[in-house]
Amino acid sequence: MLFRQLEYFVALARERHFARAASACHVSQPALSEAIRKLERELKVPLVQRGQKFEGLTPEGERLVHWARRVLADCDALRLEVTALQTGLVGELRLGVVPNAVTTVALLTDPFCAAHPLVRVQVETNLRSAGIVERIRRFELDAGVLYPDRHDTDELLVTPLYQEHQVLIVGSDLLPGKTDTISWADALALPLCLLTQGMRGRRVIDDALATQGLAVSPQLETDSVATLFAHVGTGRWASIVPHTWIRALGVPAGASVLRLHDPSVTAPMVLVTNAAEPGSVVTRALIQVARDTGIGEVFGRAPGGLDQR
Repeated sequence: MLFRQLEYFVALARERHFARAASACHVSQPALSEAIRKLERELKVPLVQRGQKFEGLTPEGERLVHWARRVLADCDALRLEVTALQTGLVGELRLGVVPNAVTTVALLTDPFCAAHPLVRVQVETNLRSAGIVERIRRFELDAGVLYPDRHDTDELLVTPLYQEHQVLIVGSDLLPGKTDTISWADALALPLCLLTQGMRGRRVIDDALATQGLAVSPQLETDSVATLFAHVGTGRWASIVPHTWIRALGVPAGASVLRLHDPSVTAPMVLVTNAAEPGSVVTRALIQVARDTGIGEVFGRAPGGLDQR
């Protein structure tokens, strides 16, 4: 069995097309097909359903492609481990990030890049937690920053990063009396602009209100964080956002930040990696940076001195 055969098999499983898989592997289509046929003969099981075009993997192929991905990932990890022993940490780190963490991921990647300047980091954003987890399991991503709730992270290594808190940002003219906190019921009486229904950041709000028998019907919805902050900046709108956004984007001019209570809504943000031992030296280095950096302490307090612990 050759690593090249496994690479072709994994590429075909990913591309679902013989020609695209061959192109991705920089070989001819006949060469790729013949290598996979040799792998089938050696394993003594059919891996691919063949017709006039690619028709999918066989049940045996679906089970064995996971092992092929793992063998290739372990081989890459071995090469990186050897290189790290000789010249220091090099290679690539592939990191998937959910939208609500795009303003905070630099607190992880910046110190990582400073500590390991020869490692190239690829950050993919606007991904869902479940999709990140699945791609980590397939060894297509090395790590992910995501919400662990509602998604299966069994058999993966979970490293806590910080707790996300929902706060109200509001034009000062809408709340002339100085206050540090506001109830959800009072917040709903304000002219609200929120993320589009169904987005994770909006779902946190809807779920919290449901526990109180409340619901929200904002006049304006958007899938853009920048749009929310721009509207609040006019002085005529309020919005409910994670307090982590305030650190990166600042408080809109003339606006105030208030802690929401009854209930106080939090959500954990974590770093997820494959738990296979010994794992990639690059991934281990990222986990160590996450543990040493103390991102949770950075977000221990919200702007304006609002204690969010």
